[in-house]
Amino acid sequence: MYQPPHFREDRRDVQHALIAAHPLGLLITAGPGGLQANPVPFLIDGAASERGTLRAHLARANPQLGELAAVSECLIVFQGPQHYISPSLYPTKRESGKVVPTWNYITVHAWGAPRVIDDADWLRQQVDALTRRNEQTQPAPWNVADAPDAFIAAQLKGIVGVEIPIARLEGKWKVSQNRIAADQAGVAAGLRGLGPDADAIADEVAARGKAI
Repeated sequence: MYQPPHFREDRRDVQHALIAAHPLGLLITAGPGGLQANPVPFLIDGAASERGTLRAHLARANPQLGELAAVSECLIVFQGPQHYISPSLYPTKRESGKVVPTWNYITVHAWGAPRVIDDADWLRQQVDALTRRNEQTQPAPWNVADAPDAFIAAQLKGIVGVEIPIARLEGKWKVSQNRIAADQAGVAAGLRGLGPDADAIADEVAARGKAI
């Protein structure tokens, strides 16, 4: 990933927090069948390996499973909030006119060697953990055990697990750090109230803003 120094985010806890908050990663392989990509919800276990371990499951019929078994490395892209940045938000537009549009975004890229796991007990633990993680904000959280055992057992036969100890992890927070303080303030103020992603980017611009 192209990484200008002022956009780099190397803190492991910040990278893991982004993955936990935006767990639908784009799983990318380049194997015998060519390039393939699928959006897959992941869990991150920060204690399972040096840089953390990603766990997920795919449909047994998904052809990418064969690719995962054949490759020595895959890439998972996690996309955080993002928003278009208009030149009209920069005070310097009125002073010099020398401004252009851009896009602010937050992303984490993870590389690692995938391990395909076809084990019912592992899959049940994975599905339980994934469900708990995503149901915790519901007024009446659903639990896998709420469904009949035979039904769940049949459903588990239709999926296969994947575990990826992370070998390389890169974070990029492109949130106007390359602009002067006045332009950063203009971006933060101009994005407020435009939606959840815009508000999240505004928060990051304000938190990371400084004069260059």
